[in-house]
Amino acid sequence: MDVAILLSVFIGGLVLGIPVAITLGLSSLAYILVAGIPPVVMPQKMYAGMDVFVLLSIPGFILAGNLMNQGGITGRIIRFANALVGWIRGGLGLTNIAASMLFGGITGTAVADAASIGGVMIPGMKKAGYPGDFSAAVTAASSTVGPIIPPSVPMIIVGALSGISVGQMFLAGAVPGILMGVAMMVTAYVIARKRNFPRQDWLGAREVGRSFAGAFWALAMTFLIIYGLLSGLATPTETAVVASVYAFFVGAFIYRELPLRKVPGIIIDSAISAAGILALVGFANVFGWILVSERIPQAIADGVLAVTDNRILVILLINLLLLFVGMFMETIAALIILFVPLLSLAEAVGIEPLHFATFAVLNLIIGLTTPPVGVCLFVCAGIARLPLMPVIVAIMPFLLSNLLVLLMVSYIPALATWLPSLLTP
Repeated sequence: MDVAILLSVFIGGLVLGIPVAITLGLSSLAYILVAGIPPVVMPQKMYAGMDVFVLLSIPGFILAGNLMNQGGITGRIIRFANALVGWIRGGLGLTNIAASMLFGGITGTAVADAASIGGVMIPGMKKAGYPGDFSAAVTAASSTVGPIIPPSVPMIIVGALSGISVGQMFLAGAVPGILMGVAMMVTAYVIARKRNFPRQDWLGAREVGRSFAGAFWALAMTFLIIYGLLSGLATPTETAVVASVYAFFVGAFIYRELPLRKVPGIIIDSAISAAGILALVGFANVFGWILVSERIPQAIADGVLAVTDNRILVILLINLLLLFVGMFMETIAALIILFVPLLSLAEAVGIEPLHFATFAVLNLIIGLTTPPVGVCLFVCAGIARLPLMPVIVAIMPFLLSNLLVLLMVSYIPALATWLPSLLTP
């Protein structure tokens, strides 16, 4: 009965469109009141979920990304990506994807990527003769690369939940992220050839060099983050602080496009975004504690193992579950609620934790572009000023290419584990 109240309030909140964090809080509070548990347990469990040192890196990386974005990074990265691939048929679509791959290594969040790249590329693509639905779809799809290529906020959450090194998580996402980008580029090129999209003139090697020089300081930020983590010179939290200072210096004194008067506003906006994420973490931790106390995760694991203990089938079932959950639930909330119990199931059939963590995050990130709660779809459709349905139809080929990469990462562990084993002792 108590669990029925929990799930009813939770599902009802999602159906009504209440924000996920509030839905998690309301459903958890309803359970606590009905079960006769002292309400003081709720803030205690919320604090326990947020009181993890590595989570302090999230505000730092958000601030660093916002500073770089306001400091002129978006235009420079788009110019560099356009110089590289803009001359191919459908080149602005390829530029969009390449820019997202480069930009994702700075922000670590898909929504920031979709809003920043989309705000420039979608109007530009429409003006150049590309259909609006394709322009929005390719932007939404490519934005999912951001949380895979390091740094990555979901990867930080996974590290906090599992004890896996955040540096290893960052490295594990690099190869899958590149594969996603390449697969989407191939998809965009095939569509461009079939629909005869426009192409631009080759701008020459000199333009490639000039655009790279302009984007160098922005791209170097990813190297700074990875080097800081792998060298042992800094923790993820310290690396995030260094990245924020670096982003401020580059935007204000090298690119000179970050007015000092805007910095307080950027800090406030970053703090609000980080507070929203940490509130979500806190409420999700209460919800997850309730599920664990009711032994629901154990029941799910036992139910799956009762059906099959075949590793291939278990991976398939986990993927289907996470893809389904990702269609309705925000990525971080889903990770906090489902990651630990599913990790136990994965380990029971011999799946390495780092490998599982990588394809679990990849699953839920793809959910950012699947209806009905595909946040990036809403952002890009809004920028393109289109109804949601044409964008959903246009994004289907890109979803298929991302699902293909997901299957590869799920069944070829080396795609996730090779780079961390190579670069970490």
